Amino acid sequence: MHLPNNSPELVCPAGTPAALRTAVDAGADTVYCGFQNATNARNFPGLNFTPEEMEESVDYAHKRGKKVLLALNTFPPAGQTLLWKQAVADGVRLGVDAMIVADIGVAHHIATTYPDQRLHLSVQAGAPSVEAIRYYCEEFGVKRVVLPRILSIPEIKQLKSEIPCEIETFIFGNQGLMAEGRCSLTNFVSGVSTNFDGVCSPPSDVTFYEDKNNMLCSQLGEFTIDCFSCAQGAGYPTICKGKYIAPHRDDPYYAFEEPISLNLFDLLPQMIGAGIEAFKIEGRQRSRAYIRQVVSTWRLAVDSVMQGKTIPKADLVALTEGQKETTGAFRSKKWR
Repeated sequence: MHLPNNSPELVCPAGTPAALRTAVDAGADTVYCGFQNATNARNFPGLNFTPEEMEESVDYAHKRGKKVLLALNTFPPAGQTLLWKQAVADGVRLGVDAMIVADIGVAHHIATTYPDQRLHLSVQAGAPSVEAIRYYCEEFGVKRVVLPRILSIPEIKQLKSEIPCEIETFIFGNQGLMAEGRCSLTNFVSGVSTNFDGVCSPPSDVTFYEDKNNMLCSQLGEFTIDCFSCAQGAGYPTICKGKYIAPHRDDPYYAFEEPISLNLFDLLPQMIGAGIEAFKIEGRQRSRAYIRQVVSTWRLAVDSVMQGKTIPKADLVALTEGQKETTGAFRSKKWR
């Protein structure tokens, strides 16, 4: 297998300054994070960074030769762009290494106001084709695209040969296939938008209860999403990962997707061989323990491949959603 000269970048999540330091110390090349507002798609209470925390975190990472990416991957509602413009200005002032954008208006603002600021295209932009990616590169100077999780490895390798920018793909964490994060399903229940408010299934609308059969049930708003036995791992209640009753089935079933995580551990050598420049771990809402174990495991795996060594076996299933994992569309289009 042909390997690239440079090791691919390991891009890791951080929901707090402590998590960022943990990710850096565990072997991340780059950490991505966001401010405490609707400008990023993990706008949960208790997560994300103040400008002061971001400044300290960028300094911590840079002193260790690591990079920090600022997630600005939501969409400003009409006439309400000031929050996003302020986040961009703060990110530039604090010296983040790149901004991850999804909205064309935000990309245009950065490209025209701060032309030296490096731009990455978020998976939320939903750009899986040569033509779409070239458009963002030519119009806004995008340097890297985070690909939607709908492409196989051969498709990514072909795409790589035809686009003028770097490729970043997810390797571990949430599947997020509902139009690659631009999902509107929870709006019908919570009234809060993933795209505009930056949060899917807000914690204030989530409850858990035990039913008469001693099953743990998760509820979003007024609707029960799923029920789990003691032997099952309970997933976070989102509409896309709920069980539903349909006329063609005798029992409730996962109509969209089940609680499950992407894990491409076994495909890593093929992905490195495809020329992918950066691998992304999902989970800005996860704990420092999760960050430490997942990042260190993938650090060892990437280094092993690049050194021509056998990848040490690793069991990450306990850290997956619902304790179930999949290779998604990367191995086959028929993954379910």
